[in-house]
Amino acid sequence: MAKIQNAMEIFKLLDKSNCRKCNEATCLAFAAAVFKGARQLSECPTLDPQIIGRYSGSGTVKTMEQEAEEAIRQLQQEIEKIDLPSVAQRTGGTCNNGKLTLKIMGKDFSVDKKGTIFTDIHVHMWVAVPVLNYILFGGSGKVTGNWVPLRELKGGKDWYRLFEQRCEKPIKKVADTYTELFDDMVHLFGGHQVERHFESDISVVLHPLPKIPVLICYWRPDDGLGSDLHLFFDEAAEENLNIESIYTLGAGLALMFEKLAHRHG
Repeated sequence: MAKIQNAMEIFKLLDKSNCRKCNEATCLAFAAAVFKGARQLSECPTLDPQIIGRYSGSGTVKTMEQEAEEAIRQLQQEIEKIDLPSVAQRTGGTCNNGKLTLKIMGKDFSVDKKGTIFTDIHVHMWVAVPVLNYILFGGSGKVTGNWVPLRELKGGKDWYRLFEQRCEKPIKKVADTYTELFDDMVHLFGGHQVERHFESDISVVLHPLPKIPVLICYWRPDDGLGSDLHLFFDEAAEENLNIESIYTLGAGLALMFEKLAHRHG
């Protein structure tokens, strides 16, 4: 049985007709549901049975959570092989008492030589996977200060539609209903408001990772037009983190803000 690594691999198997015969709004939504384990690949009525057999076999596709847990264990094992002081210099962190420490959303996030995580942040896969990838492989580029949407990153063309569905739209929904969201971004997550970019009404910069700043721009409803929200990344982002982890960070931000709005809204 071929192994599915992410939702985009499933999406590429589909005919992208958005026929809705599977009862999902789009093929992209169906792909995400299959990857999460909520749907079966065989529920697509237009997919070749041979492809279904190749990827489904006698079992089911691993859920996103199962994939993430396995990935975290593998990444932690790799941490044991690296020199933490040299990694601190590359990634913009510090190394003291055998622990590498990075600032994640304004909070300390540390790992020791065994890959054990120490932080006040609630550690879930959306945080742990990209941070560990960043420690192992990222941080070698320089931040340019030039902002681009995900689709303009080299690897972003395959990811931007899923990113829009899983990241930008959920954050926009929170921003539309939770009026204190942007203030809380600044005060709780170490962000800062900046001069308005792209003619937006609000522009806030967050640092999910030291060399991966994120610009969030929000446009309020105006003259019959609806609100809008988009995330932008430094144009050198992929020199500091792989595109899948960049997507994962965005999804993690969306989840974080949804929980914040639910708790305080």
